[in-house]
Amino acid sequence: MQSSIMQSSIMQSSIMQSFRWLVDARRDTALVAILLTTVLVASRVSAQTPAFKDVTGVTGLKISTDAACWVDLDNDGWVDLCVSGGVWKNHEGQKFTRVADVPTSVAADFDNDGLVDLFSWAARRLYHNDGEMKFSPVTLPELPPSVSRGACWGDFNGDGFADLFVGGYEDWGKGITWPFQILINEKGKSFKLARSESVLRARGVTACDFDQDGDLDVYVSNYRLQPNLLWLNDGKAAFKESAKQFGVVATSAGFGGGHSIGSAWGDFNNDGLIDLFAGNFAHVDGRGDQPKSRFLQNLGPEKAYQFKDLGTCGVHYQESYATPSVGDYDNDGNLDVFFTTVYGTASFGRKNNPVLFRNNGQFQVTDVTAAAGVAGLPPTYQSAWADYNNDGALDLLSGGKLFQNTIRGKAWLEIRLRGDGITVNRSAVGAQVRIKIGEQIYTRQVEAGTGEGNQNDSRLHFGLGSHQGPVSLEILWPNKSQQVVQNVPTGQVVSYTFVPAQ
Repeated sequence: MQSSIMQSSIMQSSIMQSFRWLVDARRDTALVAILLTTVLVASRVSAQTPAFKDVTGVTGLKISTDAACWVDLDNDGWVDLCVSGGVWKNHEGQKFTRVADVPTSVAADFDNDGLVDLFSWAARRLYHNDGEMKFSPVTLPELPPSVSRGACWGDFNGDGFADLFVGGYEDWGKGITWPFQILINEKGKSFKLARSESVLRARGVTACDFDQDGDLDVYVSNYRLQPNLLWLNDGKAAFKESAKQFGVVATSAGFGGGHSIGSAWGDFNNDGLIDLFAGNFAHVDGRGDQPKSRFLQNLGPEKAYQFKDLGTCGVHYQESYATPSVGDYDNDGNLDVFFTTVYGTASFGRKNNPVLFRNNGQFQVTDVTAAAGVAGLPPTYQSAWADYNNDGALDLLSGGKLFQNTIRGKAWLEIRLRGDGITVNRSAVGAQVRIKIGEQIYTRQVEAGTGEGNQNDSRLHFGLGSHQGPVSLEILWPNKSQQVVQNVPTGQVVSYTFVPAQ
């Protein structure tokens, strides 16, 4: 792509030199118009170069369309991949090889030994990372029967170890609502079942400290026109359901809830507050105009961190939207949304395909799927972002394909956070980083589970647009500590480890 851009620039420079000579010589104005048209066409062709190219085959991946987890399992600085029942090692961004068999998982370092472990939410099994890409099962307490479609990690009781929130789904034929379960980490040695309760039929589970009180709360996306739930954490893993209180049920008039499969947290308007995108099915049937997918804006401390329902904000209607994931693919500083579908063909023969929505800022998005080169993907629950080749541009995994991002030329910074393993969990799940440039406050958080059973790379990616020069970082650690780092050069990957104040 760089070569094509360079050629286009040379062409334009040459044409403009000719244009100036023609004007000075007062030649035929019609010829001048032709040359100007050529300039415009050359510029347009360059602008339409797709952002993504399919590199699945050349990287050696042979995967299905199930949920995926990006995670650096061997601490070599290259993010690996857990998908399709296996672990795929990343060989310096050039190729992947399958090195282990582990069910679809979400990842965090549960015993704070410096190696990230895997929890399979489908099998409800924990796998210890033994090093050198080998994994062994960990004995969990006997768990009541349940079926899950997703889980997330987080230090819910503030003891420095990552706990688990496991969603409970359904058996539709038998009329069973399976219980969600909270597993509390006992200092990296075992887990105890703190809560098992059948409430609603969960699909996606994702955590965030949206109210900036130093503990992780959990948002659960529920199916069957049931309301979504916000489990508010008191800091000691005692959760209170508070979706109505904060305005995040994600429904519309006449309905108790939506058909939600997945949701995603993100600061969509760059005000330093983490907002929420709730993804809803919307069947065409006799039940009326069902709730569409919607953006929910965090109003901050002045409004007690309540949310304002902004509606679709440009997300066009499809019946079978599934799991969303967010990432700034074009490095302009705005978090974009990739959104999958369940059905290839929905009601009345309508085609449904995964969609990439570009965030234009201030909660307005535009469909750029075709222009970006990711059109026509099959139905899938797979949606996860990572910079797998460390070039500063977020790559996308979806529909059983790996798409390499070819965009260049904008500022970026990637940050890896580590806890001390004592007061901050080693994976730093729940930590947030802010970068202020002018009136914009770019905020990212370390997550371990999003959408429906997927996980983006825990390395925090910041697109910074046209910014030049270093930036300052404010790190909010999950133990309520704050750290400021000044004059950080962009265009690199940096790492910070929590160090307690002396």
